[in-house]
Parts: sequence; structure tokens; C-alpha cells
Amino acid sequence: MGPRPTMAKTSDLTSYFVKATEAAAIAAAKWRGHGDGKLADGAAVEAMRSVFDSVPFDGRVAIGEGERDDAPMLWIGEPLGSMQGEEGALQVDIAVDPLECTNHVAKDLPNAIAVLAAAPRGSLLHAPDCYMDKLAGPAEVVGEISLEADVAYNVEAAASALDKEITDLKIVVMDRDRHIDLIKELRDFGVSVPLIGDGDVAAALDAANPESDIDLLMGIGAAPEGVITATALRGLGGHFEGRLVTTNEDHERRAKEMLGDDVYRLWGRDDLCSSSDALFVASGVCSGYLPGVEDLGGRVAVHSEVIDVASGVRRYISTEYPQ
Repeated sequence: MGPRPTMAKTSDLTSYFVKATEAAAIAAAKWRGHGDGKLADGAAVEAMRSVFDSVPFDGRVAIGEGERDDAPMLWIGEPLGSMQGEEGALQVDIAVDPLECTNHVAKDLPNAIAVLAAAPRGSLLHAPDCYMDKLAGPAEVVGEISLEADVAYNVEAAASALDKEITDLKIVVMDRDRHIDLIKELRDFGVSVPLIGDGDVAAALDAANPESDIDLLMGIGAAPEGVITATALRGLGGHFEGRLVTTNEDHERRAKEMLGDDVYRLWGRDDLCSSSDALFVASGVCSGYLPGVEDLGGRVAVHSEVIDVASGVRRYISTEYPQ
């Protein structure tokens, strides 16, 4: 048997990454509506991790399920793939959420997905699993809005860039106590503020889509999803900025160990994903922006989206597996 061929770029591994999110989606879908998000998440993590064992690359989790002591699989820094340390192996970093919208699966609500981003080693933010303040929107607002500005400025700038009245804007915010003041301020301007329980990846993709009625995503969510979203929006030409938010001393200590003085810097879209040789891959669990996993009677169908950052091509893939 001759030597295994080396991969030239991240996109050469697309089929493997799709298989990983598909496996996670199928595993999680078995728990839809059963009221236990933790079991659904555990099933997704285990299914995704098992696929990575066969991927011919020297991979690493840049940001994912948490610190090694707290996460049995897909912990930050975990090595992945079947070519660890091999000369010529493609070195790839992964930002991963095997089950985005865990609570939605428990209640069988929309927009639960299995999702990841992949890019060359060192080109995705390598940070603890903490929170991130986020601002996302379509291409028209690139260079016009920023987390450095206040809410009033961003609302006015977005309305101007999108050629809309402020009262016609729709800005999605996660329904959390931490956003009470943000929601009030937006509504005081007359902005429509659809609230979501979870799923800010899907919401940011909606905001970046010129055909969607959503104009922006604002507020604090999980950092891994921020890195994943930045990768997708780099491929779509949309706006994304993030700033890490730590909520306890341990997270802050770990963040400073990994990022030094950059812990609280403003991360632009192309800082969070600094390479165009990158992929965004998502598979639907509960129907929403992607169709959910379908039981076809003896077979199961799963529906996925791939965004190739280099080309900007967005593909939709449907696959059937025997049950």
C-alpha cells in the first residue's frame, strides 16, 4: 500500500465535515421533544467525535465544548483526525458546536443544528468557551456599524446603510435577562425586536441574508458560535464583530493564558476567521433555517448547508442513511 495522499486545502475535507455534522444531527434528533437537552447534546458530541477519528488530517479543536476537565470530548485543544503528527498532514483547526439550541431539541422547537467551522491551523480564534458580545448583519452594513459604537449609533447607521426607516428595522436579540436594557433601548427607538430562546448562528445567517426580513443580530451569546458565525459571514460577505465576555475568575484566567492582552479586544470577522481557506458546515436537527432530520421509515434523511469561504459558494446537501 502506497502512502496516503496529503490534502491541499481545507475544502478537500468537506465530505468528512458534512458527515460529522450529519452524524451529530441524526443522533440528537432521536431526543427531540423528550425534554432532556443534556442527553441530546451528549449523543451529538459522541456521534460527531467518532467521525473525526477517521478524518485524514492533523486536527485540533480551537474552540468548542469547554475545558478538558469539563468536557469528555471535543474539548478545547483536543487533537483530532487519523494523521496526528504525520509529515505533510493537513493541519486544521475546528470551531464546533455539535448541538446548537440544546433546549430547542428538548422541546422540539425550530433551528436546532449541528454545526462547525474549519480552517488552517491558527486561523480560528483559539479561546476558552466563554461568552461573546456579537454584532452581525448584511454586506451593506460592513464598515458602517461597530461594537465600538453605542446602540443608538448602530441603529441609525444600519437604517441609513439599508435605506430603511429606523422603525422598519428588525434586530434579533436572545431572550435573556442580560439583554433587558438592550431590548428596551431598541424598542424605545421603535425597532422591532424578535426574541429568540437559542440559535444565534441561524439568526446571524438570517441577518446576513439580503432576502431575509432580519436586519441585524445584537447581544451576548456563546463564543464558539461566534467564531463559527464569523466564518460563515466571511463566506457570505456579511458583517460580524465579537468581543469576549468572561463571567467568572476561572474563565478570565484561562482567557488571559490563551490570549494575553487580547482578551477584551474587538475581534472583527476576519480576525475570528483569518483565512479564506475555510468552511462552514451545518446540519438541521429541528426544522428551521434548515429542514430537520426526517424519519422515512427504515431510512433517515438529513439536510445540510456548506459555505466555502474562498469561493463564497453556498451549497445545500440532502443525504439518506439506512436506520
